This record gives sequence, C-alpha cells and structure tokens, in this order.
Amino acid sequence: MMLAAVQKELESLGDASRAKNLQRFFKTGPGEYAAGDRFRGLRVPVLRKLAKKYQDLSVAEAEVLLKSPWHEDRLLALFILIRHYYGGGQAVKDEIHRLYLRNTRWVNNWDLVDASAPHLLGHYLADRDRDTLTRLAASQNLWERRMTIIATLYFIKQQEYDETLKIAGLLLGDPEDLIHKAVGWMLREVEKRENAVAEAFLQAHYRQMPRTMLRYAIERLPEDRRQAYLKGEV
Repeated sequence: MMLAAVQKELESLGDASRAKNLQRFFKTGPGEYAAGDRFRGLRVPVLRKLAKKYQDLSVAEAEVLLKSPWHEDRLLALFILIRHYYGGGQAVKDEIHRLYLRNTRWVNNWDLVDASAPHLLGHYLADRDRDTLTRLAASQNLWERRMTIIATLYFIKQQEYDETLKIAGLLLGDPEDLIHKAVGWMLREVEKRENAVAEAFLQAHYRQMPRTMLRYAIERLPEDRRQAYLKGEV
C-alpha cells in the first residue's frame, strides 16, 4: 500500500517541462551515457522531503522502487535506503549493503552514485576488508567504477586517504570523462585536508593523468602551481 502511494505521489508531482531539461542535462540521448533514462521532472529537495515522509517504506519495497524506469524514483529509493541504513542495526546495514551491490545496474547515473556510494559502500567498508572496491574498479560498468572512487569520500572525511589514492591509481587510465572528473574531485578533497599527501600523488602521476582529471585535482592550488602542473613543469 505504501509503495503504491509513493508511486502515485511521484507521478502527481511530475513537471514535463523540467523533465525535458533534465533529460538533456543527464545525457539521455542515443549513444550518451544515460541513453533512454526517463525523468519525471522533480527537484532533489522535493525528493528528500518525500524520503522523510515515506521513511517507513520497507527495504523490500524500496528495492522495488530502485528498479523503476524513472530516474527520480530510483534516487528516492536510495534516499530511503540510506535512512534505513543509518537508522538500523548491523543486520539492517548488512542487508542494505548487499542490496546495493546486487542492484548496481539501477544506480546508473552520476547523481545516483554520488548520493549513495559514500554511505552504502564507504561507510559500510570503513572497518572491513575493501577488496570490493578493487573489484568494482575493474568493472566494465562505468557506474560501478565511479562508485569505487566516490565511496572513498567517506574515508577522506575521516582523514584517511590511502584508499582514495589506491583507487585513483587504478583508474588513471580509465577512458571515461565521468571517471576523470570523479577521480579529480576526490583528489581535490584530499588536497583540501592534506595538501602534502595530494601533491605527492600528483607529482608522481600528473603526467599520466587525463587533462580533465588533472584540472579537477589542482583546482584549488595557487595559480602559479596550477600552471606548473598544466605545463608539465613540476
């Protein structure tokens, strides 16, 4: 009953004009990274309010919602699952982590990954073996590879950087621009907190880094230092 109510409200809140803009923004055209995805036209703050309203949706029903053809439905499902994750005991955390890994095909755009991976991967693996990240970093699935580096944002916030640098190294040769941006972003997050750690990695690898990755990583550095990296003069 609650799942039906959620779906009905999502449908009622749709905005066709905004949906068209979102479909362009999130690259849903033929051959683009989210080809065929469908949008209702809902804003993220609206979805966060709905997640609070329907926070008692069961984990099983949230999994059903996560498999929706509508992008916003999937994002709402992730918001609800994150609420369950932090509000539950270890058994709930285990269940939701497993659910997340078996449904990665539905976490299939950068906003879905970025909203969920630090919690359902990063937080969960903080005190565990992290071989899952190494495995996903070698995946043929773009979104699974993005999950690995974005998951490390949780570690970065705990002032732990080794995993970020390890995954960044594994993804240096990735062909996808969305991975270049994600790796550069995480390196920039390391630099915010520990400049020496980030720069040591940059000095070792910047000549191998795709240009977009490098630009994202050095965005906060002083201009003369940025130019030195861009010109290969470090």
